[in-house]
Amino acid sequence: MELNDAKAAIEAHIDSLAPCLAKMSDALFDHPELGFREFYACKLLTDALRSRGFEVETPYAGLETAFRAVWRNGTGGPNIGLLCEYDALPMGHGCSHHLQGPSCIGAAVALKERLIDVPYTVEVIGTPAEEIEDGGKTSMLANGAFRHHDIVLMMHGGNACTTDIKSMALSDFRVTYSGVSSHSAIAPDKGRSALEALMLASNGIAYLRGHVLDDTRMAMIVEEGGSAVNAIVDRAVARIELRSYNRDYLDQVIARVENILQGAALMTETTFDIVKIGEMHSKIPVLSLNDMLMKNARHIGARQIGEPRRKTGATDFASVMRLVPGSCIRTAFVPKGTPSHSQAYLDAGKSADAHRALAEAAKILSLTGVDLICEPENLRTVKADFADAMERERTGRED
Repeated sequence: MELNDAKAAIEAHIDSLAPCLAKMSDALFDHPELGFREFYACKLLTDALRSRGFEVETPYAGLETAFRAVWRNGTGGPNIGLLCEYDALPMGHGCSHHLQGPSCIGAAVALKERLIDVPYTVEVIGTPAEEIEDGGKTSMLANGAFRHHDIVLMMHGGNACTTDIKSMALSDFRVTYSGVSSHSAIAPDKGRSALEALMLASNGIAYLRGHVLDDTRMAMIVEEGGSAVNAIVDRAVARIELRSYNRDYLDQVIARVENILQGAALMTETTFDIVKIGEMHSKIPVLSLNDMLMKNARHIGARQIGEPRRKTGATDFASVMRLVPGSCIRTAFVPKGTPSHSQAYLDAGKSADAHRALAEAAKILSLTGVDLICEPENLRTVKADFADAMERERTGRED
């Protein structure tokens, strides 16, 4: 089959699958589950993949709600991994993760059932708990997942059809100050306030914001700060999250914040303890792969095509992208400028625009798969660009 004929057949097949995919995404939306508890979602998605002839493994990579679904067409050829998330926020599916599994299934099924005369493997990988701490993919990586793929691709709902050229590295930790309790009126001199240490640390971090690079983000919340106003607080706890687009620079900021925490302890004669909660790397963008995705987005007439995103958050997908060339296509289901983790995302979760966005992404992912499978030079280019991007990061070279 000619390349254009294969692409046309795949697009038409996804159109025929679209009502089923929309029904699946609505079911996920109606059953939101927090990270590592996505039992309904895991079963729904794996049942759908089994029914289409995929070989399914779950639990996978050490996680009960992770899965791997494989279709091998012949022997050899590239291995394309389609990664999907399906965890919700406490508010529900306010980050559109309910669209990802159905979209990846649509892409994988279309490849399996319409691209039949060339060798390749397509896998749908279910990745839990993206919203939690350092993310499920980090744990899956530690258990050997993703290394066998030639390319990894994702989709995400958004306010534009676009790709990312970077993401933030993140460090998330908890600090606990310990002091000495005493009556704040009768014997204040006997007490050492953990809360005052925490307040001093918060002020120090606030002043540090004026002396770091513009892309640095520092957030802090107080989790424990005492319960009696007439007692000097002997235990205070805060959670601190630091972000930067450059991991090496973020490590420098972390060291400066730790100095502030230590200084606050010295000033108040308290002690402190730091417990790491999670870390995420920054993405290694592969621009040739981004371009391939966007070319196919334009080909299918995707809505609200925009420039590559330069202002992004952190994601555990970045850790995978440092091992295997990867990219995420975002398709629009809300107006431009609408933030994620918002009521607007939640309100649009079962809309016709959401259903269209997941079908658009399924087409873009599968057509990009065709480009990589049927034209080996594309795969070689992507891998070479990935190796060059990794070398640039390692050496600090800027082109």
